Amino acid sequence: MIELLISIAFCLSSALTVLILLLPSQYDPATKDKPSVQILVLGDIGRSPRMQYHALSIAKHGGKVVIIGYTESDPHPDIVSHPNIAIVPLRPHPAILQTSNKLLFTIYGPLKVLFQVTYLWKCLAYTAPPSRWLLVQNPPSIPTLAIASLSCFLRQTRLVIDWHNFGYSILALKLGQDHPLVKLSIWYEKTFCKSTSAHLCVTDAMGSVLKKDFKLQAPILPLHDRPASHFHPINNPDERTKFLNTLPETESVRSSLTAGTLRILVSSTSWTPDEDFSVLIDALLQYSELATANPNLPEVLAIITGKGPQKEMYTRQIAALEAAGRLQKVTIRTAWLSVPDYARLLASASLGVSLHTSSSGVDLPMKVVDMFGAGLPVVGWNRFEAWPELVTEGVNGMGFGSSIELTDRLTELFGDNKKLETLRVGAQKESTRRWDDEWDPIVGKLLGLT
Repeated sequence: MIELLISIAFCLSSALTVLILLLPSQYDPATKDKPSVQILVLGDIGRSPRMQYHALSIAKHGGKVVIIGYTESDPHPDIVSHPNIAIVPLRPHPAILQTSNKLLFTIYGPLKVLFQVTYLWKCLAYTAPPSRWLLVQNPPSIPTLAIASLSCFLRQTRLVIDWHNFGYSILALKLGQDHPLVKLSIWYEKTFCKSTSAHLCVTDAMGSVLKKDFKLQAPILPLHDRPASHFHPINNPDERTKFLNTLPETESVRSSLTAGTLRILVSSTSWTPDEDFSVLIDALLQYSELATANPNLPEVLAIITGKGPQKEMYTRQIAALEAAGRLQKVTIRTAWLSVPDYARLLASASLGVSLHTSSSGVDLPMKVVDMFGAGLPVVGWNRFEAWPELVTEGVNGMGFGSSIELTDRLTELFGDNKKLETLRVGAQKESTRRWDDEWDPIVGKLLGLT
């Protein structure tokens, strides 16, 4: 293992030495234009709502934005149409380098990093024009932080890291906390995050960890996620029903929907190990049994949105349960919706579910923020430190820590409309807290835009 790491380090240093010889052009600090910003997402831009919101806010205030990232799905329509925003796509790594096998991961992982280093450097230092600021999404940390730090040094660009979570804590889910690559990742992340002008983070709890454990000197600015303007409540029940009837996912239950004997449950997931979808399946199985015996409990249509590696496995499991007749009072459908339709679905649903468990304990799921933006009450996994920063128990949502507790929440809320409506009122109150209200005095001020 040590020899492998040394070889990787040698390859990286050799590649970067060659690239540095072709020095990129620098940003001219004397320019009088509005600040220009590069936004780096080593992931799918379309599935990175927070970074898209950054871009839209910068552009709205007259700044020029270049987003660097993968273009696997459609970004927000306003990103594509805005004259101040440009996208520089990253080339995906070869599919063969993607594996869930732990042994192969230790071999393919470094090769994937080498591939990413080459194209990331090309896009960041040469394809994209020089900018005053570089805003980097973290995680992933490897190789993002090292390449971003070097590019900023050579181009006289100010680096800002937007901490969504910690890269090493996500890697530990795959390899285990004591794995050598996890320990290397901890060192890497703590080392390459120091050459920054500022740090943004999604929770106060994460800010405390950055200050205490990472010992950062640059300003640490908590920036809580808030919904964008296209998420808003729909207060007219008839309008909600009318929209739901247009969705193909509701076709088999439209009679119950029209009769008012159906509840719509929505969950958005990335279908990854940090969101254990089996918790929801088990809860829906238990709910179906209880609803079969109790006529006061309504039918449930669960619409699950999102893409990810474990989706096919779970859809096969759901199909098997339906074929076995174990979901008599529950219908489960998966969907991939446009941004406007997803916003309308949240505003039209009865209840949102978050399965995010947090690898670090100090990050929060953006999906809950979007649900609140649409005035949708939420039940979510609450066994982590930062949960109370997002949800006020019994006011705009409720927490659970097992499938049994989730079943209890579903039966409690779907069996009592008054309790569900109380939470909806709380969620609609939460919906008044918007992204611009949070962003302008923090990031806008930092970037010199407000």
